[in-house]
Amino acid sequence: MKLDDIISTGNKATREGFGAGFLEIGRQNPDIVGLTADLMGSLQMQFFQKEFPERFFQCGISEANMMGIAAGLATAGKIPYTGTFANFSTGRVYDQIRQSIAYSHKNVKICASHAGLTLGEDGATHQVLEDIGMMRMLPGMTVICPCDYNQTKAATMAIAEYNGPVYLRFGRPSWPVFTPENKKFRIGKAQLLASGKDVTIFATGHLVWTSIEAARQLAGEGISCEVINIHTIKPLDEEAVLDSVQKTRAVVVAEEHQRTGGLGDAIANLLAHRLPTAMEYVGVKDTFGESGKPAELLEKYGLGKKDLVWAVKDVLERK
Repeated sequence: MKLDDIISTGNKATREGFGAGFLEIGRQNPDIVGLTADLMGSLQMQFFQKEFPERFFQCGISEANMMGIAAGLATAGKIPYTGTFANFSTGRVYDQIRQSIAYSHKNVKICASHAGLTLGEDGATHQVLEDIGMMRMLPGMTVICPCDYNQTKAATMAIAEYNGPVYLRFGRPSWPVFTPENKKFRIGKAQLLASGKDVTIFATGHLVWTSIEAARQLAGEGISCEVINIHTIKPLDEEAVLDSVQKTRAVVVAEEHQRTGGLGDAIANLLAHRLPTAMEYVGVKDTFGESGKPAELLEKYGLGKKDLVWAVKDVLERK
């Protein structure tokens, strides 16, 4: 695929993709149940609740109890989808997830909206930037971070077919929609968006689109970027990573997360063992966020298009 073939068809929030996928998979599978901690509308779960009120549980502002209830429902053969902000889906309930869900490999889908800096005006207390690292360290936990509305909808439906705990991370703001509609989501399989020969950009979530824009600018300067969407951070598609890096021998990783513990560290760990390579991170540099407009926060904290362009040029000098 070429960069010119990747076109945005409009803007929609990834949380809307979750809501649409949750309703659709609920219609297909009567074992799907939903739980929320007083944030039904924020996660677009109201459509499922309206159609299947007997399969939806409003837990109130009691996230730890919600995780315990979800584990119990999974033990009884249901497929629970929990819904709250990413900060409350992880940090507030980490003990419950570790002990009641991950340790016993319960079939619970932890669905986390409003992740990263693009939560925006709610500020640092809500802008979780550590969640990918927290969840990928849990044994047996699958970690997924789709890039747009279509992919989030498809991922929401695909995780119902997977038996085991899943952390599904998505966001608040409207964002470009550019992946094909109704394309089947394959857990653990990276998505090659554009072929290139000089450097590989591995990106996840909102920064996939930013990486495409940066690659277009760099192409105009004669730099050929391979862009790969790592929507499944764990299990990592090691074959796709190694095949690309074997060709380009230079890597930039872009994620709306701390540089520590996220996708960048997952790829660095693989390359350190299998294929040592010049590498640069685009992520938050060991700091909390602040209140502000999503686009302005991404720029201020070094996650903008210009930061990706700089990272590519920097890593090419060390190639």
